[in-house]
Amino acid sequence: MGKTAFMFPGQGAQYIGMGKEFYEKEETAREIFDMAGSVTGLDLPAICFTENDKLSITEYTQIAMLTVEVAILKVLEEKGIHPDVAAGLSLGEYGAIVACGAMRAQEAFAVVRRRGVYMQEAVPEGGAMSAVMGLSGGIIEEVCQSTLGTVSIANYNCPGQIVITGEADAVKRAGDVLKEKGAKRVIPLNVSGPFHSQMLIGAGERLKKDLEKVQMNEFSVPYVANLTADYVTSPENVRELLEKQISSPVKWQQSVEKMLAEGVDTFVEIGPGKTLSSFVKKINKEVLVLNIDKYEDLAKCLEVFANA
Repeated sequence: MGKTAFMFPGQGAQYIGMGKEFYEKEETAREIFDMAGSVTGLDLPAICFTENDKLSITEYTQIAMLTVEVAILKVLEEKGIHPDVAAGLSLGEYGAIVACGAMRAQEAFAVVRRRGVYMQEAVPEGGAMSAVMGLSGGIIEEVCQSTLGTVSIANYNCPGQIVITGEADAVKRAGDVLKEKGAKRVIPLNVSGPFHSQMLIGAGERLKKDLEKVQMNEFSVPYVANLTADYVTSPENVRELLEKQISSPVKWQQSVEKMLAEGVDTFVEIGPGKTLSSFVKKINKEVLVLNIDKYEDLAKCLEVFANA
């Protein structure tokens, strides 16, 4: 086994019941839920485990997701499993930053709670996102730039899957042109706003003030930033990266390719779903990909590392 990357999913992977077995069976996980609740004033077990409407609302989704991710992370660390590098998609970048030691969990919870609120409040009327299947980034960039209105790339997920974001009419117009240019499918996404577009700059500017108050620590391992798809090793760079990330494209495919080039051959997805695992497999079929979502996944992961 070469290097190991921990990776953390973003908004959209959430589901009712996520993290419940970890909460019930691991004291460390319960302590993280208690900490997140104390910091934010929210009943995170209720939001994560019981039927409710809050989990699909951005201001609650983000803190709930991060709580589950950090709870699983801390259980892994307690059992002696640590990464050589970390990365996360959008919101998941905060999980990566906690994993590399740059930000304490308490401060990450406080910042992400505000991030969710700011993004919720910044969402303008008429925003939309669509997944474009089967076209290169270059063609999609050209079409977005030539389309009337605000539309741009939000996510470079994996080969053949790129997400566009912006004003609903502009996203629709760009999608129609992309179909003409050979896109296999253009799929409107069920999201509450045009995330990772210039329409969210104001949310990033508000978040900047909160980030300025956060103590950044020396890294135990590097992480790969969404904004640059490059390794970050200096805590001084983190604030600006997180501010700009809200309104900039997420370079996930490029981030994975960077980690592959640096010798990573084992990717462990920590948190709800298998979205990032599927992206990694489409980028490189040869690497080992694990995911820890359900409690039963933990034993499988520990066995793999014990036999490595």
